[in-house]
Amino acid sequence: MTDTTGQAAFKHRVDDVLRDFVQREIDELLEIDAELAPLAEQLHIATAYGKRLRAAFCYWGWRAAGQPDSDALVRAAAAMELVHAAAVVHDDLIDNSAVRHGLPTAHLALRAATAGSPRPTTAARSLAMLVGDLLMSWAGQLFTTCGLPGAYLSRARPLWAVLARELVAGECLEILHTGGRPDPYTSLKVIRYKTAKYTVEHPLHIGGALAGASGELRAAFSEYGLPLGEAFQLRDDLLGLFGDPARTGKANADDITAHRPTALLAYTWHNAPPHEKQELGRLLGARDLQEDGLRRVREIMHGAGAPARIESMITERIRLAAAVLDHTDLPREAARALADLAQTATVRHH
Repeated sequence: MTDTTGQAAFKHRVDDVLRDFVQREIDELLEIDAELAPLAEQLHIATAYGKRLRAAFCYWGWRAAGQPDSDALVRAAAAMELVHAAAVVHDDLIDNSAVRHGLPTAHLALRAATAGSPRPTTAARSLAMLVGDLLMSWAGQLFTTCGLPGAYLSRARPLWAVLARELVAGECLEILHTGGRPDPYTSLKVIRYKTAKYTVEHPLHIGGALAGASGELRAAFSEYGLPLGEAFQLRDDLLGLFGDPARTGKANADDITAHRPTALLAYTWHNAPPHEKQELGRLLGARDLQEDGLRRVREIMHGAGAPARIESMITERIRLAAAVLDHTDLPREAARALADLAQTATVRHH
C-alpha cells in the first residue's frame, strides 16, 4: 500500500472525517439545548473507537474497480463507521451489555442524566435508543453529502436498503433465538446477517457500486466478503469468552449470561456429553454467574472441542477469501490491501 492508503494512514483519514463531521453535528445539537450534553458525550464516545475496517472495505471496493484515491470517497466510506456505531449502541441496549471499550455502555452512562426521572432506567434506555437512531441518520447524511457526483451516489443508494434490511433481520433473528436450543445452522445464519454482511460484503458492494463495478467483480466481492465476515464474527465470539477484557473492552460473561445463540455455544451443546450439557444448561442465562461458573463453561467448551472447531472454521473461511483474491483480476494494490485487511479482521489476539 501507499503512504496515503496504508491501513494506519487510512484510519487517520477516516478518523479526521468523523471527528469533524460529528463535532459539527454535536454543535448543532447543543444549540437546541445545552441539556443535551449527556447525549453529545455518548455520540462522541460511540464514534471515537474502532479499526475502521468497514470504511476500509468500502474504500477498497472502490479502488478494486479501478478508481483512484478520492477524499470524497473516504467521506462516503466513513459513513460505514456511523452505521457500525449505531448498530453497537442498539446492540448493547438489546443485550443489556454493561461495558464497551472499557467504558459503561450508553444506556448505563445516561442514567446520571435521568436520575430525576420517575423511571430513570427506562428513560436512560430510551435516550440510548435515540443516540443509536441519530447515528444511523448521520450515516445517510454523511454519505449523501460526501462530494461524489449524484450519478455515482444513485448507483449505491439501493444497497443501503439491503444493508439496513439484512442488519435488522440478523439482529431480530438473534433476539428470537436467544435462550433457545443452541443450533449451529441458526448460529451461522445470525452471524451472516447480523455481522458478516455489513462488516465486509456490504461495504465492498457500496464502494464498488460507487465506482461502477462490473457484475463479475460484485460477485467476487461476495465470495470474498461473506466467509471473511463470518470469520471476523467467529473470532469475536472466541475473544468475547476467552479474551482479556482489558484488550477486548467487553465482559467475558456477556454471551453466557445473555444465552446468545453463538456458534461457539452451539458446537459445545452439539458435542458435550449429557451430564455436561445439563450442567451447561444451568449456567446459561445466569445473571449472577461468578468466575468459577465462567471457568466451568470454558472447561465444558474445551472438552467438547468447540474452540478448536471454531478456530478451524475461521481458518477455512480465511482460506476461501484468499482464494478469491488469487483468482480475481484486481489492481495489484487493491489485492494486496484486501489480503492485509483479511488478516487484520481475523488475526486478533486474546
